[in-house]
Formats: sequence, structure tokens, C-alpha cells
Amino acid sequence: MPQPMEHGEILARLEATIAHRRAGDPEASYVARLNARGIAKIAQKVGEEGTETVIAALTGSHDDLVGEAADLVFHLMVLLSARDVPLADVLAELARREGTSGIVEKAGRKS
Repeated sequence: MPQPMEHGEILARLEATIAHRRAGDPEASYVARLNARGIAKIAQKVGEEGTETVIAALTGSHDDLVGEAADLVFHLMVLLSARDVPLADVLAELARREGTSGIVEKAGRKS
């Protein structure tokens, strides 16, 4: 099993690959094809993958859930890239929330 540092490296490499392929040839790159179809299509794919992840969690095997979760993370990263949101911003927000009760954190949101 990879060490935590390697996990971060995988996400960093994936983010760089997505950024590189974003404006590429839609005939040669799935990332470019999604971006060419627009933010609404990318968001729709995130929703679809989220639903498939939930279904795998409820009815699938361990491997089914792992595969669907990987698809969800990938499509979320494509969406973040399309909106020019670095993964580092999401990780910083998670770090900010660390150690805070989810109930307390949610109550403190502006809406």
C-alpha cells in the first residue's frame, strides 16, 4: 500500500495531467472532450459519479466502491480544474476544518 506522501503525489500528478489535457484535442482526450462540452456537462458527470458511488456503497463490493470513488475523485478534479480551483485550495479548507466538529463547522457557515 502506498505511503501518504505517495497519495499526495498521485493527486498532484493527476491535477497536472488534467490541466495539461484540458485544452487539448477533444478527439484524443476525455478531459478535453469534457471541457469542450462545458461546465454543466462536467458538473453533471460529477453528479452521476456521486450517484454511482452511493449505489456501490450500498449494494456493491469493496472493489466496486473503490472504482466508483476513483471515478468520482477524477471527475471532481476535472470540475475543479475547469473552474480554476487548485486542489490545494480544497486541501487547505479541509486543513482549516480539521479538529472541528462537523456539527459546529456546519452551524458556522453563512448558508
